[in-house]
Amino acid sequence: MKAIGTFGTSAYQIQALQLFRGADSLRIAPLLKDCPIVQLEQGEVIADAQRARMYIVLRGALSVAADTRTGMADGTISKVLPGESVGEQAVLDEEANQASITALEQSELLVLEAELAWQLIDAANGVARNLLRLLSFRIRAANAMMRKRQKLGEFYRQMSMVDGLTNLYNRAWLNDFLPQLVASAQATGQPLSLIMLDIDHFKKFNDSHGHLQGDQALRTAAQVLTGALRPTDFAVRYGGEEMMVVLPDTNAQVAEAVAGRLCQRMRDAVVFSDMRQPLPHITSSFGVAALAAGQDDTALIATADAALYRAKEAGRNCVIAG
Repeated sequence: MKAIGTFGTSAYQIQALQLFRGADSLRIAPLLKDCPIVQLEQGEVIADAQRARMYIVLRGALSVAADTRTGMADGTISKVLPGESVGEQAVLDEEANQASITALEQSELLVLEAELAWQLIDAANGVARNLLRLLSFRIRAANAMMRKRQKLGEFYRQMSMVDGLTNLYNRAWLNDFLPQLVASAQATGQPLSLIMLDIDHFKKFNDSHGHLQGDQALRTAAQVLTGALRPTDFAVRYGGEEMMVVLPDTNAQVAEAVAGRLCQRMRDAVVFSDMRQPLPHITSSFGVAALAAGQDDTALIATADAALYRAKEAGRNCVIAG
């Protein structure tokens, strides 16, 4: 960064700068006349960003990125054009610029030290109004960006809770939401039931037909679940060929009937769309558990799992209630 003169000896006009537009130039000019102008070459980074200063672009353009030391850098870049400024916050709170400021092309900047910026604010109310307007715009833009990031973050959070193969919820979703559903049911006294199911002899199916067809069998089983449940129910891929259905506001008797219906639909499901191939049918074993008073999510899963184990012992392709 090279000093090339002062504002008073330059051809630049006060009213061309956003910070001073509409303000009393006669009051401002004496304070700005000795203010230094510096030149940056393309790609040059402001080296003294540790000082509380404001930089106004007179010619060229700057890019401004969040300082990586703050842990807030996310790749967002702001472009500062002629007449615009950077470093207002640093001047107001007298802290160093927490930004990486780089010249996008050869640029000339007016440098305002923090003390001089306050003198300008005291000298002309218009400077204070412009500064408030500028900061208000920056806050609005930052809030809009924050809302966008929050929506994007929520989208990716939801995506991380969906199993990529079956489009059912995954174990992460279950770990997050089942405790909430259980706590709500215990607090309100509403019933809550759980169905755990396991595709019968899935390893044998994979060995006979290959893993690609095994994946298709899992997708078919998932479609059976999603096609038979209410909008308020939840289907989860618990792991491997094990799946789970969470039934809010559902007692043990209704849950057992739902499991029976799912068991039948699983038997009827078509795995291979190519009818020239042999048509293997998949079956599943089902364990049903209803939430008991004082029971937590871990105990509820354990009850359903124990019922599922008994269904396998009973010959599979059946429903056992815990």
